[in-house]
Amino acid sequence: MRAWINGRLTQDPEGPALSVTDHGFTVGDGVFETIKVVEGTPFALTRHLQRLARSAEGLGLPVPDEAEVRRGVAEVLEGPSEPFGRLRITYSGGPAPMGSGRGDGPATLVVAYAAATPPAATTSVVTVPWPRNERGATTGLKTTSYAENVIALARAAEHGATEAIFANTVGHLCEGTGSNVFYVVDGELRTPTLASGCLAGVTRALVLEWCGGREVDEPLEVAQAADEAFLVSTTRDVQAITRWDDRELPGPGPVTAECARTWAEREAETADP
Repeated sequence: MRAWINGRLTQDPEGPALSVTDHGFTVGDGVFETIKVVEGTPFALTRHLQRLARSAEGLGLPVPDEAEVRRGVAEVLEGPSEPFGRLRITYSGGPAPMGSGRGDGPATLVVAYAAATPPAATTSVVTVPWPRNERGATTGLKTTSYAENVIALARAAEHGATEAIFANTVGHLCEGTGSNVFYVVDGELRTPTLASGCLAGVTRALVLEWCGGREVDEPLEVAQAADEAFLVSTTRDVQAITRWDDRELPGPGPVTAECARTWAEREAETADP
């Protein structure tokens, strides 16, 4: 692992690095982006930095300096490159008094990189009983307040799955803990709208641009009974769902397979679409 913290590379990325009063650490007052790195090149970096800025603004944090973030990215990627890696940019409210109120100090910016395992072509998912709140204060923001996702993923792992699927408060399909969901009904590719409360995923947007699909909000049960389904995310790409709860699905089905082929072809054309 290599890490860059507030303007400089650290010699010990697993050692002490942040103030114990950092608001991102104490109350989850921060935002982040995860970006896949292929042969040393980050994919769709500009789109991720744009979302980082939107999330920070939505949380009420000052928008991070994009040039400074890019400098951090460049410095952590200067070392030896692996075939596949994960880049994480974390931006928090910085040191603050004990409690929920923010301090007046500078924000904290961390860029970290580590090798990772490429995604599998297929996966299993489970539905969890806890709803996403599509009207919450942090809905649509990629914040570091991830405890809900940690609990849901632990439940998925207990059932032999790698992802947990949420409905929202009205029972419509929303998203996974770190992924967006696409599904196929009567040959039509569908995915929830952003009004469902799902994150505006970078991969989600590119799949809609490159493969088409209809954004629609409908009951979770419609997706659970779909002919095909797949997850999309920065580190999953297009990943077919072969089991959803106790139901087996084709993996990948014809629409999913075509989307995966299109994704691979278009991704190969440019690193920053």
